[in-house]
Amino acid sequence: MDTATPPGSARLTFRDATDADASALVALIESAYRGDSSRTGWTTEADLLEGQRTDEEGVRAVINAPAGRLLAVERDGGLIACCQLEHRGDAAYFGMFAVRPDSQGGGLGKVIIAEAERTARESWGVAEMHMTVISAREDLIAWYERRGYRRTGQFTPFPYGDERFGIPQRDDLAFELLVKDIEAL
Repeated sequence: MDTATPPGSARLTFRDATDADASALVALIESAYRGDSSRTGWTTEADLLEGQRTDEEGVRAVINAPAGRLLAVERDGGLIACCQLEHRGDAAYFGMFAVRPDSQGGGLGKVIIAEAERTARESWGVAEMHMTVISAREDLIAWYERRGYRRTGQFTPFPYGDERFGIPQRDDLAFELLVKDIEAL
């Protein structure tokens, strides 16, 4: 499926990722969140977490989840972003959202999240979109609030000790549930 993008941008193509995309998706996600390359964009978690954000096994699990899909977003034939959608009853879960760091800050994220909301609503008839965000990421939470998401005050602990999710650099990390009504969009 195609959709329009911000002025001056080439058209985006949204498609379901396949197992063949796993390596490229891991590289994209890691570049957006971890290490020095992530500091090019504004979504970096490099000051909060070291180590990996995901791996090929985790990405393949999302790609092959029976109740979900991983959208690969391309521009001019190159992978530029991705996001996970998972059907959870009356809601969809939005996760694994990554935009290439050198493409952040120009409105691309707004287009992708709007397409993800539309896709979830039309595919599953869900009324809400849910996501979890590290509560220390105030700038990121504020960005989602500007997109209509609301903080719930519901927290789940960070999986300390499980290096598959990174090596925490702080002892106060937790995930907060954010929710948006997408039924009427």
